Amino acid sequence: MSTENLNKAKVNLPVRGFLKIDDLIIPQGDDLVQAILDLKKEKNAVILAHYYQPPAIQDIADYLGDSLQLARAAKDTDADMIAFCGVHFMAEAAKILNPTKKVVLPDTQAGCSLADGCSGEGLRAMRAKHPDALIATYINCNAETKAESDIIVTSSNAETIIRSLPTDRPIIFAPDKNLGRFLMKKTGRDMILWDGTCIVHEAFSMERIAQQLAENPHAKLIAHPESESAVLDLAHFVGSTSALLNFVEKDDAQEFIVATEEGILHEMKKRAPHKKTHARACFRRILQLLRMFLHEEKHVGKIVFVHEIRTSGNHDGRRTPLKSAETHRKNA
Repeated sequence: MSTENLNKAKVNLPVRGFLKIDDLIIPQGDDLVQAILDLKKEKNAVILAHYYQPPAIQDIADYLGDSLQLARAAKDTDADMIAFCGVHFMAEAAKILNPTKKVVLPDTQAGCSLADGCSGEGLRAMRAKHPDALIATYINCNAETKAESDIIVTSSNAETIIRSLPTDRPIIFAPDKNLGRFLMKKTGRDMILWDGTCIVHEAFSMERIAQQLAENPHAKLIAHPESESAVLDLAHFVGSTSALLNFVEKDDAQEFIVATEEGILHEMKKRAPHKKTHARACFRRILQLLRMFLHEEKHVGKIVFVHEIRTSGNHDGRRTPLKSAETHRKNA
């Protein structure tokens, strides 16, 4: 690889999120899998993948889980490097839990609309307006936002924690207003909500869901609590990613309509191969196609620019992310 080609590839890094180098030959098929495994051994690395990743990435991962499960796996690993196949805030959390380890993120554009839409500055402004309030923040946020919070919750434990908070203190809940509304309904607590949402879970069509329910009258609708209220009100079961998996595996129903990111279906089919699942439109693939056309790229043979997640103390003692980079291979 020439220095000239490498520098040329770096120019488009902020737009593409990875290094596209024309003269680099990437293995395909089983050879690519073996190359990844060899590199993992060489680096003493561990691969963590979210349930929302494509099946091929899920299958090669050492640990598969939702954001909370992966944070726990990251904390317990003795590997020197963590390759995090997820979005930026997840890799950031892994680095916070492992300050001495190298954590790499294969795509610098792997963001989350929910996390990106909430800032520490914004939470400080809300606290100034409501100085007596406790700030409860959903774990799906960046480190700056977590640093401004009084307590961090997950979709699994949020209801229990909200119920436990002092009733004489107002609560600011961020960043997901859909999850916040769901918790208000479940707990009876009134909360001040940050106006944020997950673009994936807002992409559901109620018309399409109603059509699927009509076409599959014996199916149960299951949904993640980041979905809009209309979807949650209609759902037979609402739960975190891991809770949805457990429900499909253990419930007596044989057919399910799944209102969350479709990557979860791969693990569902493994756990309950005899059961039938229906997903809504593949929103992730729509985004990938849009990005491909915007940047005129072919999704074959890539080298990606991996952001190394770092933390350093700043003047007020909080830890904030810094970024450097390293090349790494990515399954196209």
